Amino acid sequence: MSEPIDWLPDGTPYSPRFGDRYHSENGGLDQARRVFLQGCGLPAAWAGQPQWRVLETGFGFGLNFLVTWAAWRADERRPRLLHFVSTEAWPVSAADLLRATAAHPELAPLAEQLHAQWWGLLPGVHRLAFDEGRVLLTLYVGDAQEMLRQQAPTADSVYLDGFSPSVNPEIWSTHALKAVARCCRRGTQLATWTIARAVRDALAECGFEVQRVPGVPPKRDNLQATYNPHWEPRPRTAALPEAPPTAAPQPRHCLVIGGGLAGAAAAASLARRGWQVQVLDGAAEPAAGASGLPAGVFAPHVSPDDAVLSRLSRSGVRTTLQQARQRLKAGQDWGPTGVLEHRTDGPPGLPTDWQGGPGADWTVPAPQAAREQADLPPDAVACWHAQAGWIRPPQMVRALLQEPGVTWLGNCPVASLRAQPAADAAANAAEWQALDAQGQVLAQAPVVVIAAGAGSSPLLADRWPLQPVRGQVSWGRYAAHLTAPAPFPTNGHGNMVPSFGVGSPGNPGEEATERAWIMGSTFERDVAELPATAADQLAAHRSHWDKVQTLIPAAARELAPRFEARLAAGAGEQDTTASSAVEHWAAVRCTAPDRLPIVGPVDATALPGLWVCTAMGARGLTLALLCGELLAARLNGEPLPLDTKLARALSSERM
Repeated sequence: MSEPIDWLPDGTPYSPRFGDRYHSENGGLDQARRVFLQGCGLPAAWAGQPQWRVLETGFGFGLNFLVTWAAWRADERRPRLLHFVSTEAWPVSAADLLRATAAHPELAPLAEQLHAQWWGLLPGVHRLAFDEGRVLLTLYVGDAQEMLRQQAPTADSVYLDGFSPSVNPEIWSTHALKAVARCCRRGTQLATWTIARAVRDALAECGFEVQRVPGVPPKRDNLQATYNPHWEPRPRTAALPEAPPTAAPQPRHCLVIGGGLAGAAAAASLARRGWQVQVLDGAAEPAAGASGLPAGVFAPHVSPDDAVLSRLSRSGVRTTLQQARQRLKAGQDWGPTGVLEHRTDGPPGLPTDWQGGPGADWTVPAPQAAREQADLPPDAVACWHAQAGWIRPPQMVRALLQEPGVTWLGNCPVASLRAQPAADAAANAAEWQALDAQGQVLAQAPVVVIAAGAGSSPLLADRWPLQPVRGQVSWGRYAAHLTAPAPFPTNGHGNMVPSFGVGSPGNPGEEATERAWIMGSTFERDVAELPATAADQLAAHRSHWDKVQTLIPAAARELAPRFEARLAAGAGEQDTTASSAVEHWAAVRCTAPDRLPIVGPVDATALPGLWVCTAMGARGLTLALLCGELLAARLNGEPLPLDTKLARALSSERM
């Protein structure tokens, strides 16, 4: 359940848990601006910087975040990227969040955007993105000290907030402040409203130079501090190894090899941070490989113990939703329809403590209406993923490649990579050259990201055991007078999107003019043969038809005549332009042994500048965009976009 709030007669929110107001009776806006923003020397301190990282203890109703975001928007010299990291053990409800900002109409547009993303805040790390991904709010839901030690972000400014030390001493304890200090660089500015002697002494003990300053009423004094210990702090240990600092001038340059979803995601994430990125691919057009899937499903994974894949998938789905809403046309390129999961092999798989809490924002037992629309039998086990839907991967790839700073280089098959000494010794980095089969240089840059899916192994000199996996799908178009059998996708043992937009028969990847359905996919390990033989195609159609009859009976009834005709025709040719045709599509993906993506440096010591973002397997629609953000965070020394334990599960170092 969300944190309960009492509202005092003057409109001030009050915490029954701590017996304290969330801010003074004079309102929190002045405190946010004068105590925290100005107390940390902002906005002047961030002027001209590529990024700025604010750390806050105690998010509350987000007023400090909204004020900082508004100041960033208003500043012509703002950093390209604003990171705001905040801890919160007891998140309030979305309704209370919006109510608390009603007294500040100048912040209403920003508060409404925050409100729209304020859902599903289970314990852990949540990345919320605003202003086209240039304002990133990272919420650590849990104990502040524990989360800061685990995530170890670097902070340029610290807002030390929270309830009074007399009612919430843990967040002001020496141990908690040591965790804050470990996140600081020398020169980090800290501001807080309390001048409690214990807090001043603890800050000084942790290496801060502390001073009282005139306070914001009703406080006579406030506190400001600078992290400047008289000793040399131990080298800071990042949650994951980061790219080494470089003296190379901005903007930085990078090659991304692979024009699919993983490559486009990595390119867009880097370009949004000011990088100049060239994307090389052997095909003439983007999304020519596995990302050319006509349409697919993105949805969270669920498990009773909320396993690594379940938590990873939620972080991935949130990122996919953010990017789709920013870049794609709903109904044409994607649909946030929700997804029905028909669990044909067991129980729903939901954690027992999700009912009525933030987990219910993600997944619940399937409602009766959805079960009836899919025509599931009464004893069927099913759950409903509210934050899920369908997407056309080629449209997302093209949208990502339109990010300013990204250049597409098609018909550029990269056969090998070669490291060259840097032309400028001061840059402290080698130049990587991408070569074609004749050894000619196609492009070069200090950083290369291999994101070539099944084509990654040769570029990695087969250093990791990546397994090719062929996937085949069946799909077709609806005649103009027909409607889809269900308004949402279904997954489980296989999956089906019963209705998505598609282009004309000659160019299905163009803007949608017709409606279509798709089902699949096969998962054929160690099979890389393309195109699939006629016999293999027929076998795939038969497999999909067998699965869909159980998965979603309503769709099976609608499609029965065309599948029966297709299977009766055997391996012979069919007219794929007919609206009744069952069409075939296939591509080869690749997976790591643990079937999780690989993101990070290939070998930071022996091969500096060579990075990888590959092995998405069958979960690219859910995880590729998150992997692009993780790669960019590691290359730029940013707060991680997900739980450190999950980032390590994706890291190349595990290989």
